[in-house]
Amino acid sequence: MKILQINKLYYPVIGGIETIVQNIAEKLNQKSEFTVDVLVCQNKGKRQIETVRGVKVYRAASWGKKLGMPLSLDFFQLFKDIKNNYDQIILHYPFPLAALTSPFIPKKKLIIYYHSDIVRQKLGALIFSPFIKYSLKKAHTILVGSHNLINSSPNLKTHSDKCQVLPFGYQADYTPNDYQKAEEVKRQYGKNKVLLLAVGRLVYYKGFAYAIKAMSGVKAQLLIIGDGPEKGRLEKLITDLNLQKNVSIISCQPDLKPFFLAADIFLFPSTERSEAFGLVQLEALAAGKPIINTYLQTGVEEVSLNEVTGLTVKPRNIAALNKAINTLVNSPKLRKKFGQAGQERYHRLYTTEIFIDNLKTILNNI
Repeated sequence: MKILQINKLYYPVIGGIETIVQNIAEKLNQKSEFTVDVLVCQNKGKRQIETVRGVKVYRAASWGKKLGMPLSLDFFQLFKDIKNNYDQIILHYPFPLAALTSPFIPKKKLIIYYHSDIVRQKLGALIFSPFIKYSLKKAHTILVGSHNLINSSPNLKTHSDKCQVLPFGYQADYTPNDYQKAEEVKRQYGKNKVLLLAVGRLVYYKGFAYAIKAMSGVKAQLLIIGDGPEKGRLEKLITDLNLQKNVSIISCQPDLKPFFLAADIFLFPSTERSEAFGLVQLEALAAGKPIINTYLQTGVEEVSLNEVTGLTVKPRNIAALNKAINTLVNSPKLRKKFGQAGQERYHRLYTTEIFIDNLKTILNNI
């Protein structure tokens, strides 16, 4: 079976959806019955066709971005040139350009992987809404990461009959070297203290400002790993609150496993529904760490369950976040209980092998 995945960007660009597209392509290509290619846009630059880690990647020329979307006519030309070569075409949303290709894909070939609604780009959502609704109506199958997303998305409620829940997966392969590096991380960032970890792009909707404010009066250390436009503002906030000894921000790291292993608690304080799942939560579950996340009516709170694998609080609620942090900081027994339950949940539901096997079953039944 030949499959084309269509998304905005692809590796080496790293993001939640990009990681999922990459995992699908690389893992299915290891199966003899599948060949998976990828069509995406350049961030900016000329057309490029290359093979990346065994995956054929078509990168359409782009003049840059507007409203968070690539400006590319070449995307449609490339799509026209290659679309008839495939048995199935998977469109990853939210990517409005992908929706514009749906009229030219036969219904039986059209699969939409609906990751989230368009939340932040209000104008883009308004302009492309008719095309997105048309494509969802036409699609043979709609894949979603959680039941919550089906129930809360205005776009999906009327198509629940053809939605199939396919939670994402993560491959946790820890080596002795990972554990050795974890000890170094602990010594550097959390020696003799409970270490909280938060990971993500430094943008407003990740909620890191609320996490920093919630650290006031907490006898623990918070390490935030990420880069982005909010970095300067977050560093100033740390200084203004006199939290330099308790909160640190470092740039993205090539290998996060030692940091997850070193942490005692994982924080996921996102504030917007565009956070549809939170892949980093799977890394925390796999490492056996309790999670403090937020109630967004998406897959976020389906991944880590309140009072089972961690604690869930309302977004933007500093007092509630502070209380949850203190509860876990002051209770090693509760941290251990939630961490063990999370690790069991990961192995039962969220390994890459389970994800790919479930996807194979869906594809073979279309």
